[in-house]
Amino acid sequence: MAFSLAPGAIGDGYRLEAHESVGSTNALALERAAAGDPGLLWIVSKRQETGRGRRGRAWATPHGNLAASLLLTGTDLRVAATLGFVAGLSLGDALEAAVPGLGVAVAPDGGNLGGGRFELKWPNDVLANGAKLAGILLESGMDAQGRPALVIGIGVNVVSHPDDLPYPATSLSALGSPVGAEELFTALSDAWVTNYRLWDPGRGLSAVRSKWLGRAAGLGGEVAVSIDGKVRRGVFETIDEECRFVMRTREGERFAVAAGDVHFGAVASATAGERA
Repeated sequence: MAFSLAPGAIGDGYRLEAHESVGSTNALALERAAAGDPGLLWIVSKRQETGRGRRGRAWATPHGNLAASLLLTGTDLRVAATLGFVAGLSLGDALEAAVPGLGVAVAPDGGNLGGGRFELKWPNDVLANGAKLAGILLESGMDAQGRPALVIGIGVNVVSHPDDLPYPATSLSALGSPVGAEELFTALSDAWVTNYRLWDPGRGLSAVRSKWLGRAAGLGGEVAVSIDGKVRRGVFETIDEECRFVMRTREGERFAVAAGDVHFGAVASATAGERA
């Protein structure tokens, strides 16, 4: 089965570049931008040799998993970071469309099981059964005219997942789904169109935030956030209007986190580090 775009994506002007194997779909998309590509370009592969995740961490994509990167040009970088939430929503919608009835019960890093949905872990992960199923990475660059370009990279464990991580991971195959990378990508390209329209170049961020919270992992539960090597503990209350992570500490302080590593449930209780 070959990779293909959903009809709605084609109708909105999206294009597709598919590879059997690449170094990094994000890096390739940034190269396309620098060479003058106008954007709305999906680059996809079932194998990635040099993929990377947040904070420069490696992201392995063995053959059969999904690596997909979307190149956008002309995006206002002041609101571009919130497109990670659009991507998370789109992937959640795509997973539910492509694997209906899978019966996934989601737990945020060992917390209470959810209601049979794929859930979103702030800022850019998708969880299933408390384990990481997918990750999202945004990177920026310049186009041929020196204008900002944005790449949204999405990696999904379809047929396999790493077992040497400091946190649990899973794959669609391990969850009992026969869905392949190609079928999942088609659903993703379709769901992206819907959620990108909802985002409406930043004007619809409130609606995106509300929908994201409806899928949020760990909401209302114990949380530990690692910031600059120190750990703050408390309760995950919400994400604010700028999609920052909002927690209330054990001392009653309420504050927003723009960047940090988040752990829920039992993992939060065991997370080492100094509390700020």
